[in-house]
Amino acid sequence: MALLPYALARPFLFRLDAEAAHDATLSALARLQGTPLQWTWCNTRVSDPIELAGLRFPNRVGLAAGLDKNARCIDAFAAMGFGFVEVGTVTPLGQPGNPKPRMFRLPQANALINRLGFNNEGLAAFVANVRQSAVRQRGQASPIVLGLNIGKNAATPIERANEDYLAGLAGVYPHADYVTVNISSPNTQNLRALQSDAALDGLLGALAARREQLRHEHARQVPIFVKIAPDLDETQVAVIAGTLRRHGMDGVVATNTTLARDAVAGLPHAQETGGLSGAPVLQASNRVIRQLRDALGQGFPIIGVGGILSGADAVSKIEAGADVVQIYTGLIYRGPELVKEAAHALRQHRAAAG
Repeated sequence: MALLPYALARPFLFRLDAEAAHDATLSALARLQGTPLQWTWCNTRVSDPIELAGLRFPNRVGLAAGLDKNARCIDAFAAMGFGFVEVGTVTPLGQPGNPKPRMFRLPQANALINRLGFNNEGLAAFVANVRQSAVRQRGQASPIVLGLNIGKNAATPIERANEDYLAGLAGVYPHADYVTVNISSPNTQNLRALQSDAALDGLLGALAARREQLRHEHARQVPIFVKIAPDLDETQVAVIAGTLRRHGMDGVVATNTTLARDAVAGLPHAQETGGLSGAPVLQASNRVIRQLRDALGQGFPIIGVGGILSGADAVSKIEAGADVVQIYTGLIYRGPELVKEAAHALRQHRAAAG
């Protein structure tokens, strides 16, 4: 159990610029993980195992990609009680992302807006950090499932995006329990165009072929998930669902941040460019999850993410059709306590459902 309640630390962090607080927190976690001071944030992992995409998840609460883009704090997040941790998004080459300021809190709405733009140190540094983590070094004895999230460089023309994703897949494949293909960030120009019918068909076909080569090369099958946006209509969701199945993808992450601002209209920073995350995304994300489940049927893995600020929010994702959930913005507003609360709520929900 954490020795330092997050409620004591949050006021100090919230006095800082949002990105400065983010960077300071990650730096502290990176320095202190694996040391006795890790007990200031650690949680006992709730046991609620589930088999998904050929993987055994210790519980159904994960960390969403975007918080630890360079995979520096895998062990720190594992100690918070997550059943799985997804790090990235990583691009083949390092890039600075968009100009600052580029992250904004909307505390009245328990929300964030960011336009970071896949700022990261690149694939080589990312893989080195993954390999150095105690979680990865434990191999099959790892306490969590580790997901590695890949994207394209901002400077890569959209018509050559496949090259970046194939390079990313090859680079992370030997080190991942699963790989997530991020085609839904609103902060890389034209990236969401990859969700369209022809573009998605071409990308997933190329990834499936490369995955088959890598499967033979490394003698292991690594599941591939695709992360999509909440700003899709039912027809678009149905097309994506059919394309995922056609190319043998193993699951879908629903959803990324939203461009919609209806739920935060009039609040300070509400009109900043970028993706909105946190509580206002809950219903939009759940809508897409329901549409995906209807289109995909039972048995196709769905990771539900977007707007989880409580155990009840996590349960709403499962009721919408998700198998497991991820949190990010909720962790910023609630701290590690949310991980345990959500995991307990999901375990109780599953017990009640029989």
